[in-house]
Amino acid sequence: MARPHIVIVGAGFAGFHAARRLARIARRRADITVVNPTDYFLYLPLLPEVAGGVLDPRHVAVPLADTLPGVRLVLGEVDDLDVTGRRIGYRDPAGRRDQLRYDRLVLAAGSVNKLLPIPGVADHAHGFRGIPEALYLRDHVVRQIELADTAEDPAERAARCTFVVVGAGYTGTEVAAQGHLFTRELVRSHPRLAHAPIRWLLLDTADHLLPGMQPRLSHTAEQVLRERGVEVNLGVSVKEAGATGVELTDGRTLGTYSLIWCVGVRPDPLVEATGLPLRHGRITVDEYLSVPGHPEILGCGDAAAVPDPQHPGRATPMTAQHAVRQGKLAAGNIAASYGTGRRRPYRHRDLGFVVDLGGWQAAAAPLHVPLSGPLARAVTRAYHLTALPAGRARVAADWLLTALGSRPAVGLDLIAGSAVPLETRDPETIHA
Repeated sequence: MARPHIVIVGAGFAGFHAARRLARIARRRADITVVNPTDYFLYLPLLPEVAGGVLDPRHVAVPLADTLPGVRLVLGEVDDLDVTGRRIGYRDPAGRRDQLRYDRLVLAAGSVNKLLPIPGVADHAHGFRGIPEALYLRDHVVRQIELADTAEDPAERAARCTFVVVGAGYTGTEVAAQGHLFTRELVRSHPRLAHAPIRWLLLDTADHLLPGMQPRLSHTAEQVLRERGVEVNLGVSVKEAGATGVELTDGRTLGTYSLIWCVGVRPDPLVEATGLPLRHGRITVDEYLSVPGHPEILGCGDAAAVPDPQHPGRATPMTAQHAVRQGKLAAGNIAASYGTGRRRPYRHRDLGFVVDLGGWQAAAAPLHVPLSGPLARAVTRAYHLTALPAGRARVAADWLLTALGSRPAVGLDLIAGSAVPLETRDPETIHA
């Protein structure tokens, strides 16, 4: 008899950890395939440090072939699901179409940038969801400082020295923190900018930074940023964006060539295209992560509305902590369906959070114990090193070199702006 075939769509936090656990407990009983657009798992929490010139991008990209022994990797974008025939369709990087049959399917397609209907944002803002965006942003920041150095028009110089980050969640706060430190180092090599103000603005419609965080630590993060020189604007967002400036909802107009969009995420367009029942735009699943009516299909991570046992009636937030646990649970429940272990419902205990503010500053609440300053920084880095599946020594070495020296201040022009549009996947190109 043919061996059962387990297919995992996506290799983000949920998909990667599902595949990793299945490789340990089920690969002797089933064939396991991961379908993903890239050949690596991206450790997203450290991406702001890539944009800030602290980390080499290769060190936050974990090779799937090396870390998932016994798992077949198929490069491609899944864009079709046939639940009756138990097949998925995908397009590989060469543009060729193909299909895969499955006996068990894990949908862990993740999320993409969330756009709001604001004129000009889709055309002029830069998203922040992957290595191409982080590399582009790093080069873009370097280039703006270099162009500001040669600009004769004071208005142009000021605009090139102004960076606007929209969204004061974890990503936006860390991007603003790292970006400010990066530009502060960059201008040391440009004496003509010695007296030019380098402005970083962090905008959010909320009334405090890091919504969902303990108020004490939210205040700590805001205080650190303000003391450093970041202009925190709460209750404010972008009304309209252009190529050389933005209009804010409070009536101000700012000249800038740098609008960085960190507002949030939404489920991958594949989720809607599957034709499966949805809840708030995410695939409906039960407490065992199974899709109602299709026990052979499991959903986890950002793509699935997993019931939150701590908040009845609500789905778990779209966070890495939940994605990791759900991926592991999906693997365990699939293994149970083949006679290994037993099926379990999703349960979780919040481990707290960490926010890296660059330098020696951070805000953290491990097990809900509030910390700030150097101690929080040590906890934050220890957490990331523990959570990284591979490459810990390389990341630690990058941190050490940055602490002892400076961040490389050269733009490589590796990624063109047109290659990283804010709308990374067009829903109209996905077909059910």
